[in-house]
Amino acid sequence: MHSNRGLSRRNCLETMSCSWGTELWDQFDNLEKHTQWGIEFLERYTKFVKERSEIELSYAKQIRNLSKKYQLKKNSKDEEEYKYTSCRAFLITLNELNDYAGQHEVIAENLSSQITAELTRYTQELKAERKSHFHDGRRAQQHIENSWKQLESSKRRFERDCKEADRAQHYFDKVDADINVTKADVEKRCSLKAKQQAQLRHQVAEDSKNEYLTYLQKFNKDQHEHYYTLIPHIFQRIQEMEERRVGRVRESMRVYTEVERKVLPIVSKCLDGMTKAAESIEPKMDSKQVVESYKSGFEPPGDVEFEDYSVSMKRAVSESSFLNARGESRRRSRSKLWPLLKRNKLSLKLGTGQEDYSHLPPEQRRKKLQAKLNDINKDIQKEMDQRDALTKMKDVYIKNPHLGDPDSIDPRLEEITQSLEKLQLEAHKFEGWLTEVERKLLEKGSESQRRQSNHFDSQGNTPLTNNYGQNRERSSAHSPDGSYTEDPSTETTMQFKSRSTEFDDEFDDEEPLPTIGTCKALYPFEGQNEGTISMAEGEMLYVIEEDKGDGWTRVRRNEDEEGYVPTSYIKLFLDTNAKGAMTYI
Repeated sequence: MHSNRGLSRRNCLETMSCSWGTELWDQFDNLEKHTQWGIEFLERYTKFVKERSEIELSYAKQIRNLSKKYQLKKNSKDEEEYKYTSCRAFLITLNELNDYAGQHEVIAENLSSQITAELTRYTQELKAERKSHFHDGRRAQQHIENSWKQLESSKRRFERDCKEADRAQHYFDKVDADINVTKADVEKRCSLKAKQQAQLRHQVAEDSKNEYLTYLQKFNKDQHEHYYTLIPHIFQRIQEMEERRVGRVRESMRVYTEVERKVLPIVSKCLDGMTKAAESIEPKMDSKQVVESYKSGFEPPGDVEFEDYSVSMKRAVSESSFLNARGESRRRSRSKLWPLLKRNKLSLKLGTGQEDYSHLPPEQRRKKLQAKLNDINKDIQKEMDQRDALTKMKDVYIKNPHLGDPDSIDPRLEEITQSLEKLQLEAHKFEGWLTEVERKLLEKGSESQRRQSNHFDSQGNTPLTNNYGQNRERSSAHSPDGSYTEDPSTETTMQFKSRSTEFDDEFDDEEPLPTIGTCKALYPFEGQNEGTISMAEGEMLYVIEEDKGDGWTRVRRNEDEEGYVPTSYIKLFLDTNAKGAMTYI
């Protein structure tokens, strides 16, 4: 038997296939300790994965909180910052970081569901299975021990009965010897009794011997079955249980890595998004945005004119009139410096905002009006979509009365119609303000170019007067709250004089321009300034020059009447085949 076990052990090492029932037939207690350690190891690994999952969840939560902390808040004063490419890139980075945190939440969830929960359930099953196997093993051990005890008991009884039979035989032999000597009747009776007792003891001993042989055979049979059938079978099941446990650990460790590997493509996309956001930052564009954000539209101040104080010295005037003249000159001097030193700063204050944004500098006012007009147009489109949807619903109700009452739609349609009228009036109002400010910016640009040209022509001479400074002094005004205002009559006259000169030059020097299309007046325009032409709502005019980006289109009514009208007041119908036809709107 020992040689067979040695041979089996060598085969086990060579083939990596061992049987605990054969190799560990006498290691019941050690197997019990080992399997208990295996369960404890499984519980420890489960705890490790659980804590890793908690770390991932906590990390994801912190990342989300960080992203949320620096996210743009609605109606925040920081909203203006996101006009810059660097701020937009940072916002994209925060969004990608939020998605990145979501992937760590996925890791935590998968670790918890695919490993922690599964191993916890499997551990409970493993404990129950282990308890069952070792219960069977203890029962088998108890059975062989009981068989051994029975064998030992029968053996001791056989030994005792044999000794008693020997003593009875010895006593009979002694009594029989005495009878042969004395030949007494009483002793004869004693000898017969001793003989019978000896025979009885021999019979009992013989029965004990047979019982001992029976129990010996039974024990040998039980022992062979115990060590070659029961214990190998039980230990084989324990071995399979332990191998399943180890295999489960292996599978869990593989899943542990796969859970993280599966999110790597998405994590990589998040990182690629951050890289792309960083590459989208354009320093030149941000510099241009600074100009767009803070450009006021004002022109730099002109030259300071010479004020001849010697004139007052030549006059025979009283002291009071001389002082008044000095005070007036100081006020005029301060008013000339006002645009340069104070005007731009005060014009940016928003404390007393007005509906038409007239408190803002011209360029900023134009942007605000355009943004407001875009918002109104979006609201108009939204209301029109709702009206169309309700109209379709009403048609369905009319065709299928059982679906609903068509008259129930009318109040909502009426409400939307009124809202559309208000929004269209609002849009018309803002279009008018936008046209006005665009016209002013255009005329100021022309005036600035002409002033610069005059300045270059007059270099080297000492200017005694400055018409531009005088005109600006007369036309510019400022309110106590810092609002930017202008004298409409003075500025309009000055600006349209320059424009009318250009118009006259164009009309006198050039041949009549060819017609490139037609237009329909959407709104009435009075055309009171020089170079413009009036038109009535719905009137059809010929287009001879498109909008060059300044908000004005040149039109003709007949051969003698032509001029400029606001582009936003007309609807163009251009002839695409006409030479030089180009659309700027």
